[in-house]
Amino acid sequence: MNPLLQRLHPYPFERLRELTRDVVPSPDHAPIGLGIGEPRHPTPKLVEDALTGALAGLSAYPATAGTPALREAVAGWVRRRYGVVLDPATQVLPVNGSREALFAFAQTVIDATRADATVVVPNPFYQIYEGAALLAGARVAYANSDPARNFAVDWSGVDEATWARTQLLYVCSPGNPAGAVMPLDEWRALFALADRHGFVVASDECYSEIYFRDEAPLGALQAARALGRHGFERLVVFTSLSKRSNVPGMRSGFVAGDAKLLKAFLLYRTYHGSAMSLPVQAASVAAWNDEAHVRENRALYRLKFERVTPILSDVLDVKLPDAGFYLWAGVPGGDDVAFARGLLAQYNVAVLPGRLLAREAHGVNPGAGRVRMALVASVGECLEAAHRIVAFTRNFP
Repeated sequence: MNPLLQRLHPYPFERLRELTRDVVPSPDHAPIGLGIGEPRHPTPKLVEDALTGALAGLSAYPATAGTPALREAVAGWVRRRYGVVLDPATQVLPVNGSREALFAFAQTVIDATRADATVVVPNPFYQIYEGAALLAGARVAYANSDPARNFAVDWSGVDEATWARTQLLYVCSPGNPAGAVMPLDEWRALFALADRHGFVVASDECYSEIYFRDEAPLGALQAARALGRHGFERLVVFTSLSKRSNVPGMRSGFVAGDAKLLKAFLLYRTYHGSAMSLPVQAASVAAWNDEAHVRENRALYRLKFERVTPILSDVLDVKLPDAGFYLWAGVPGGDDVAFARGLLAQYNVAVLPGRLLAREAHGVNPGAGRVRMALVASVGECLEAAHRIVAFTRNFP
């Protein structure tokens, strides 16, 4: 048995199940789940039609590198969205969702023969970053979020000695759970660190198309181009159709950036068996080539956040994020676990305690005292959940 498996922490939802095992949800209320970030808006018909129209492709083995049509569709979307020109043959690679790729990428770039190999992750964070680092044989360093900046990451909390040991940095912008978007100056500082210490930057951008302001979130490739880094040295971005196009079950995304890194990643994936089926590739082409359904999806999220956030802000410390589909809310009394347990028991609404998404680092757990709410249900359900949360909070703790 691989001894590194013993280093893994239980997944947040496993921990939540254990923490609520003895809780009996209120039978007087229909269940509403805000805990898991699983998109629930309808899948666009054009994607369904493209998928079913390509079922003949099930009779063939797909290439790990994907079809030229898919790589060209991805490159076309990147050009339209970010104004960045990519070589579809060398700077784009389809993946089976960003989660799979974020994990596998660490196995490609980490040199575990170095005993001090380090991966830096934001804190709170998507647990795949940590698990990928640990199973690659690296240690993990945490950069805490800063409440004073709407929970953007405070990279200055990582000391120079740690940066010197770092081989891989995971960045999430828009962030999970707080939705903060990194500005250009922040990218400039991280690229300077990467140049000085030689580490790779993996930018998780799966929430990039759900935003609430007029200007779309800045992407890492876009930032690199603006700073004159046209070859995207030591930079790879990860994104997915799951949130953008409401197809989490399709498991489709892409990575793009440094051609040298992608060549090595393709070699790893060829042995790993990570090829995307041809029907999913055809459906992905249809999704990347259409923006109408993305605008409709974004408008629906905006409506939910516009209606729900003011209701909750009367009783919780919460405000509109930069982007994403989560509300990151501070709870009275600071006990996020007790809040989640009580809310489930009394009103049958599930939320995720913030401390389960973070680690104790620099003397604090930056997720403690907050809960993550995924506004993925219908408008009506989200509003009903908000009113139940208000009723519960008025008598908590």
